[in-house]
Amino acid sequence: MDFFNFTIRQIHNLLKNKEISAKEITKAYLEKIEKTDNNISAFLDLFQESALKQAEAVDKDISSGREIGLLEGIPYAVKDNILVKDFKCSAASKILENYIASYDATVIEKLNKEKAVVLGKTNLDEFAMGSSTEHSAFKTTKNPNDLSRVPGGSSGGSAAAVAAKEAVFALGSDTGGSIRQPASFCGVVGLKPTYGSVSRFGLIAFASSLDQIGPIAKNVEDCKIVFETIKGKDEKDATSVDYDFFQRKEEGLFDPSKVKVGVPKEYFGQGIDLQVRQAIEKAIKRLEGNKVKIEEISLPHSKYALAAYYLISTSEASANLARYDGIRYGKRFSGNSDFPENKELLDIYLKTRETGFGSEVKRRIMLGTYSLSAGYYQAYYLKAQKVRTLIKNEFEETFKKFDFIITPTSPYTAFKIGEKINDPLKMYLSDIYTVPVNLAGMPALSLPCGMAGNLPIGLQIISEAFSEDKLFKMAEFMEKEIV
Repeated sequence: MDFFNFTIRQIHNLLKNKEISAKEITKAYLEKIEKTDNNISAFLDLFQESALKQAEAVDKDISSGREIGLLEGIPYAVKDNILVKDFKCSAASKILENYIASYDATVIEKLNKEKAVVLGKTNLDEFAMGSSTEHSAFKTTKNPNDLSRVPGGSSGGSAAAVAAKEAVFALGSDTGGSIRQPASFCGVVGLKPTYGSVSRFGLIAFASSLDQIGPIAKNVEDCKIVFETIKGKDEKDATSVDYDFFQRKEEGLFDPSKVKVGVPKEYFGQGIDLQVRQAIEKAIKRLEGNKVKIEEISLPHSKYALAAYYLISTSEASANLARYDGIRYGKRFSGNSDFPENKELLDIYLKTRETGFGSEVKRRIMLGTYSLSAGYYQAYYLKAQKVRTLIKNEFEETFKKFDFIITPTSPYTAFKIGEKINDPLKMYLSDIYTVPVNLAGMPALSLPCGMAGNLPIGLQIISEAFSEDKLFKMAEFMEKEIV
C-alpha cells in the first residue's frame, strides 16, 4: 500500500480500521529514508530502534480495543535544535556534536503523550542561522524537487523530509522565516505560530524574542492537527501563554464574502521574481472571483524590517551562544600540533569557539556583540527595537480593518546550491517577506500556490495574534478553491 501521500487523518483511519499496523507504517518510512535520503540529506540521525518500539506500543493499544488519537502512530521528524531525550541534539554544530539531550522539549512531551512516532532528527543551518541549510557543519540538504537547489533554511531538513515523503510531518523553528521559507521552496505547508503560543522549552535558542516552534506538513489540516497538540502554556517557559485565554475563535462556516484581505504594495516591488509575482497575483484574482474583498495597502515600515531583524537577532544570538565555552556547554578544544597545550582559561574559551563554531555563526556573534557594545547599543540595538515597535503597531492597525494580509513567502524560488553562500547580504534577502511577522509576533502560514517549472512557489497568509483558527480556515479555503 502506497500511503506516503496520505495525510494524518487518512493514516489514522487505516490504523483505526486495522488495515495496517503502526509498525508497518514506521518501518516503511524508515526504509524510505534509508533508500532516498542519501540523495537528499534531510536527516542527521535516525531513531530506528526507538521508533519501532513506539510503533509497537501503538499496535498494542489498537489490538486492546482502545480508542486512538489522531496523532497516535504517525511518524514524524524533528529539527535538530529541539531536544529529544537520550538522543543527540547538535544544532548542526561541531560544538554540540556529541551532546545527548537529558530531557524532552515540551513539544516532544506533548507529541509523546499523543504517541506520535519520532523517526529522527533533521538537518539545519548551524544554530538555525541561515536561509539555505548550507551552513550545517555536517552536510548540505538538497531540495527534493531539484537536487541542484537548496531546500531553504534554516528548517530545510524538516521541509525536505516532508516534501520527499520521508515523514508525515515535521517540527521546525522559525526565527525570521525558517519554517515558511523552506516550506515555500519545497512545496509544503509551514506554520509560524503566534509568539508565545508554543513553548520554547527544549529549543536551543538563537534569538529568544523571535524563535517559535511550528509544524511543517503536507496540507493545512495536518498543520492544524499538530499545532492544536503542541500549543499552550508551559510553566517551564515564561514567555508561553494560555493560548485558549487569548485565542480569537472563529465560529461558524467560513464565508469568503465576509473576508477582507490587504495586499501590501511594498511586497511586490523591486527584486521579486516575475513568475512568483504572477503566481501570487493569480491567486489574489481567484480570491476576488470568490467574493473576497481585496484592497492594496501600505506597510511603509516593512522596508526597515530586515535591518532591524538582523540587529536584534544577532544581538540575542551573541548573548545566547556565550554559554558555549567548552566549560559548561559544548565540546572543549583539547589541543593539536599547532596549539598543543591550553595554559590559560581564556585560551580554552577562544580555541573552543574558534574550532566549534562555523563561519556564519561567528559572523552573527560578532555583529551582535558589536551592536550591544558600549557606544553602539543606543545607535543600533535600541533603535532596532523602536523600529520593531513601529512594525508591530503597523500590523495591529492593519488588522483593525482587514482579516488577513497576503504576500509572497519569498521573492524567488529555490536557488542553486552555492549560489549565495559567499554573499551573506544576498542570502539575508531571502527572508525579506517573512521577518516582519517575527518582529510583530504574528502568526503566518506558507501555502504552495503554483510552480515555476519544477520549483514550487509559496504564498504567505498573515493574521492577527492568536487567530490561528481563522488563519487555518482561510488557508483550507484557499488550498481547496484557489491554489
